[in-house]
Amino acid sequence: MKKLILISIICSFAFSVKSQQDAQYNLYQFNQLLINPAYAGARDILSAIVISRQQWVGIPGAPKTNCLSLHGPVINKNIGLGLTITNDEMGPRNVISIFGNAAYILKLNSKMKLSFGLNAGFNRYQFDFNEVTFYNSEFPSSFNQNQTNNVLDINGGLYLKSHTFFAGMSISHINSPSIYKADTNSTEYHLSPHVFFNSGKSFQINQNLIFAPTLMVKYSVTSLSYDFNCNFLINKKIWLGAFYRSSYGPGGLMQYFVTNNFKVGYSYDSGLSNQLNFGSSHELMLSLDFGTQKLNKKRTTNPRFL
Repeated sequence: MKKLILISIICSFAFSVKSQQDAQYNLYQFNQLLINPAYAGARDILSAIVISRQQWVGIPGAPKTNCLSLHGPVINKNIGLGLTITNDEMGPRNVISIFGNAAYILKLNSKMKLSFGLNAGFNRYQFDFNEVTFYNSEFPSSFNQNQTNNVLDINGGLYLKSHTFFAGMSISHINSPSIYKADTNSTEYHLSPHVFFNSGKSFQINQNLIFAPTLMVKYSVTSLSYDFNCNFLINKKIWLGAFYRSSYGPGGLMQYFVTNNFKVGYSYDSGLSNQLNFGSSHELMLSLDFGTQKLNKKRTTNPRFL
């Protein structure tokens, strides 16, 4: 019975809850290309990042996401280019996405840069209901149609950064693509535009401790949510942080510098109240930088995820 109820809930997420249309990440602050195409090339180095997230471990049909991204600056570091490949599974829905990212990086002064970014991608949506048992026998049969749809998706954004501060704004699904259609015209499901705003600032407490709070706000036509993070960089070697997500609850994260160019990150959350019934979620990140960043005294307080 529990499995049937949960499968029904997951299917409801897939078709009615706008805020769950996209894959969700806890470690986005270490790879902001996931939410903002203007971030491409912002780290002044070629970076490759792999993220694997398993949400609500042990629940049949629970969300699972794997993502590979690559980005870096070119042409005198005035242009940022990137590539993102994602596989996102939830219930009967499976999405494979391939996006190309491009950003123009404008140097405002010796400390501040402003980037303008766009990305366009190919999304392959597959809906397979053969293995689904509906808890509600009156669930509309129009949904029980296997489909494969290939759609174009367009996103844009702005990204402002200095050595110790960043602020970004982006909008996803600008073209609001249709990804599911049942019974010809009776039911159609679109990706609705989402607006993201995120910002962070680092404060050097001493030579071995940096405090870097961040905030992300996400808005769509049906919801408004926020994530607030408190992060600490200890001995320039390990990030430890805690976050709170509205309407969900707290979680924790870490990132460890195995070498200056190779990092490992992990995040855990289980929510509060009713969310505890779904179980825990885990997220793992591997990050590799190619080349060596030019560090100087002005970058000593740089929290490195900028």
